[in-house]
Amino acid sequence: MEFKVSHTTSYDYDSGVTFCHNIATLKPKTMPGQTLLDYELEISPKPTELTERLDFFGNVVTRFSIQDYHKKLTVTAKSRILRQYASQPDIETSEMGRSITLEDALRLLKTNKLDLVDINQFKLDSIFITRISPEIKAYAELSFKQDRSVFEASYELMERIFKEFKFDSGFSTIATPIHEVMKEKRGVCQDFAQIAIACVRSIGLPARYVSGYIETLPPPGKEKLVGTDASHAWFSVYIPTFGWVDFDPTNNQIPKDQHITVSWGRDYYDVPPLKGVVYSTGKNKMNVAVDIRPA
Repeated sequence: MEFKVSHTTSYDYDSGVTFCHNIATLKPKTMPGQTLLDYELEISPKPTELTERLDFFGNVVTRFSIQDYHKKLTVTAKSRILRQYASQPDIETSEMGRSITLEDALRLLKTNKLDLVDINQFKLDSIFITRISPEIKAYAELSFKQDRSVFEASYELMERIFKEFKFDSGFSTIATPIHEVMKEKRGVCQDFAQIAIACVRSIGLPARYVSGYIETLPPPGKEKLVGTDASHAWFSVYIPTFGWVDFDPTNNQIPKDQHITVSWGRDYYDVPPLKGVVYSTGKNKMNVAVDIRPA
């Protein structure tokens, strides 16, 4: 499937801004099963400085500075992506990948092999996922058993979060601790992904945060409104001998052609779509509009 994605973030500043420096992580990846066909980043006002590079995790990040006074900042990323899930390795048809137990995985990950050094960093605490509580570990252990398939346990964890947590966009913010999300069992896709990652790491397996988009469809007979989509997030578990496997607990499914990957990291802190600093006083208002549709 081929998609066109438009992602616009705008800031309105009450008192204006004399200087700002920003980092945008908005360029979708080219990887097995996904090809970035076209990409354009529009920034207004025009940046004084702009550079693009790969970050530590291999994501494309754009750094830009605006040194002229302005009262509004608009950043629009336009992408065209070809999604071909059938062309990437499929865990659901891999007998070897599906048979790896937790005991097998923990043994295989105890190695000094260079290709696993990067993988094992995703077992460690990160900015938003730290001091994993006994409650989270106990929640993970309901699914993860030593002699059980890692894939089956991860899939069940995804299903349990989908069924037992309530989607509530008014409950959490970026700064809401995961133990609060766990206690109240509510939040948004970002929270559900980070709860799952904490669970997986608590039993010693690598897990990473994936940021991207998902195609949404309007109700039957209704026309899709422009700009009403949103960024999405899910989690990925590393299964030795197979590789990374994605799980979407918000929608209770393995991401396939409707999911578009932009970036990944240890948690949300590594891959926000846009972050930065400004020299200003007073309040500011942010608005985000995302539109995803077949090309």
